[in-house]
Amino acid sequence: MRFASLGSGSKGNATLVQAGETLVMVDCGFSLRESTRRLARLGVDPSQLDAILVTHEHTDHCSGVAALSRRHSVPVYLTHGTSSSGRCDGCFEMRRFNCEDEFDIGVLQVKAVAVPHDAAEPCQYRFSWEGKTLGLLTDLGSVTPHVVDNYRQCHGLLLEFNHDLPMLMAGDYPYPLKRRVGGDWGHLNNDQAVALLEQMDREGLARLVVAHVSENNNCRHKTEQALLSVLESLDTVVWADQADGFDWQALS
Repeated sequence: MRFASLGSGSKGNATLVQAGETLVMVDCGFSLRESTRRLARLGVDPSQLDAILVTHEHTDHCSGVAALSRRHSVPVYLTHGTSSSGRCDGCFEMRRFNCEDEFDIGVLQVKAVAVPHDAAEPCQYRFSWEGKTLGLLTDLGSVTPHVVDNYRQCHGLLLEFNHDLPMLMAGDYPYPLKRRVGGDWGHLNNDQAVALLEQMDREGLARLVVAHVSENNNCRHKTEQALLSVLESLDTVVWADQADGFDWQALS
């Protein structure tokens, strides 16, 4: 199994997951042209996609889903709540499910995990193939016991480190936006992400990706400090950014 990112942040998100001959994209917050360009950088043609999975209906995650799906006849998997938002209308085909459902796409086993976020029926995903498990976990405001249970045993994890809470509160955002981002239904801060890692089987975690990092309310130094409070080194850590995402990472 391997995974890569087209870009990660408030201006657009998309992640690729491949196992055997199965290739899926999670979210698409970029235009059709930009998605195609970013896919080419990773050696992928859009026609190779077997599915697009959507986490929720916010623009930075779904704005390009319908156009990419239509152009290349790719089915879209999303919750009933996300579908009801209308943000993905016009897709080639919608395959709706409920949070907590488990299903197969090709050789990939997929679990949709309910998360606390200010959307209609948001979920994140856990993928399994041949004894390896990959977790994608962004866009949640708090780490619940349910989240911990679902991501405890991952071999690879893409995890949100959205903001440093003191930076957010001292920054230029208006107070209602600070309250939304830093609230229980917003985004994870560095300390919350580390608290999740403390409860995981870190010996089995071969690759950790720091993702969905705010360009205004976080910085590399503060994230590294937080990580080193729970990890012995940063050797297995990959940094996702808005412009380039990150290159293919293998879970062998």
